[in-house]
Amino acid sequence: MGGEVHGLGTFYASARGAAAGRLLAQRLRRIWPRLSGQAVLGIGHAGPYLDLWRGEAARCIALSPAQLGLARFPAEGPASALVAEEDALPFPDLSFDRILLVHGLEMAENARRLLRETWRVLKDDGRLLVVTPNRRGLWAHTEHTPFGHGQPYSPGQVSRLLARHMFHVEHRDSALFTPPWGPFLRAGAGWESLGHAVWPSRYAGLAIVEAVKDLLAATPAGAVAVGRRILAPA
Repeated sequence: MGGEVHGLGTFYASARGAAAGRLLAQRLRRIWPRLSGQAVLGIGHAGPYLDLWRGEAARCIALSPAQLGLARFPAEGPASALVAEEDALPFPDLSFDRILLVHGLEMAENARRLLRETWRVLKDDGRLLVVTPNRRGLWAHTEHTPFGHGQPYSPGQVSRLLARHMFHVEHRDSALFTPPWGPFLRAGAGWESLGHAVWPSRYAGLAIVEAVKDLLAATPAGAVAVGRRILAPA
């Protein structure tokens, strides 16, 4: 992942970051209300959001790039954290029922490899939830938050990228209609309700896309082709 992800811990420890985190967490919980008995992987800086399901999931693992350090969990509960490379996830094929990607896709050094590995470790009936800064939203243009760094995407761009890597998009959502400044964040719940009711989702701060593995698609984009030997008659 790219080097602009520094400062995530400081951001989420601030009043602004805590408010933004609460608003996003509320939306994620609406999309995945319960994950009882499931294996859940968070990639990027997903640890703060995995706590939504930590008490009910069979296991929650937060995977962070080296420059972020380990995600932190309370001592109790089936959760763990590790550091690994995004293009070589240290898990067997078909390991997880759900994968949450937050502060991951926009910061990836190679989004193609990240999605290829995500597809590999997700179960055939598993689901992927991608959260990225929306390129049309205010948050993507505000450098004093982590959402203002990396490569922002429109909801359509995320959907097309996933389709090229053997995912079928089933649901689009959005979050952070609230402007990224203190006075507005203090009334964040009201802004979010108003935004979802009257504003086009293409102007929200975050694009949220849920997808499943598309087992009928061709080989994932960027996969290594297997060479064929042609045996000539003796």
